[in-house]
Amino acid sequence: MSKNRYPRLLGLLPLLGTLLLGGCNMTLLDPKGQVGLDERNLIITATLLMLLVVVPVIVMTFLFAWKYRASNKDAVYTPKWSHSTKIEIAVWTIPVLIIIALGYITYKSTHALDPYKPLESDVKPITIEVVALDWKWLFIYPEQGIATVNKIVFPAHTPINFKITSDAVMNSFFIPALGGQIYAMAGMQTKLHLIANENAEMDGISANYSGAGFTGMKFKAIATSQEDFDAWVSEVKKAPKQLEQAEYAALAKQSQNNPVELYSSVTPNLFQTIVDKYEGMKPGPKVKHEKEEKEVAATQGMDMNSHSAAGAEE
Repeated sequence: MSKNRYPRLLGLLPLLGTLLLGGCNMTLLDPKGQVGLDERNLIITATLLMLLVVVPVIVMTFLFAWKYRASNKDAVYTPKWSHSTKIEIAVWTIPVLIIIALGYITYKSTHALDPYKPLESDVKPITIEVVALDWKWLFIYPEQGIATVNKIVFPAHTPINFKITSDAVMNSFFIPALGGQIYAMAGMQTKLHLIANENAEMDGISANYSGAGFTGMKFKAIATSQEDFDAWVSEVKKAPKQLEQAEYAALAKQSQNNPVELYSSVTPNLFQTIVDKYEGMKPGPKVKHEKEEKEVAATQGMDMNSHSAAGAEE
């Protein structure tokens, strides 16, 4: 009875695999932005190159098992065989060529898809400052003077310059349909440059486990026309909430499955304030800002002039 049971279970494996794959929306293979499109092409190219080795090996495995099976009396039996120059050339040359090709593609794409590299466009980019909190995303539009929670809207065909930090544990900012992900870390500012090639509503997620509310740390990213974006900004400016220091302190507290929130105004330089609050906690010497460096240089210059004047008097 058990002999008949296992073949039936094995026969159900393909069906089980199909059902599992049916739940995947394959967002990475259906990108809505140029960066995502380039990354998809890189994935496909690398996969096809690797299949040049994998597929022949799989085919030869079954072919050799069939040809040299015990019942095949016509197969040549050569127990003392130990070397074949043709086989050595094949098993070394093909993988080396594939590795060279993958290395070149990786080197070229690594520089072309550098997340810190601004995208080339005739359209003026829009800046969005991103703050990872427990467990929600805060988005600040410094040029528009507004802020949102768990939702961003931006015009399609316009480069987006994301400035990213965290006011909690380390996290990872990721919009799969646009491509690229970057870590959000307290006391640091990372960057990500993306663009949407069409109007679309996309899902954004946290790609780094960050605690109990991790699964609910999601947001909507909506690419619209420029007119619709301007209308949305005007709507947000009419929102009753304002993101002042007290409001931000309440927002920064741990909470799960936060709804979308809109703020008609934001405390000036809030993003930089969040970054700077952790500066004294980082190891090593304190990082001087540009203003501080100028003040130190001016002070040193005054001290040198004082010493020079005292030497001249003596």
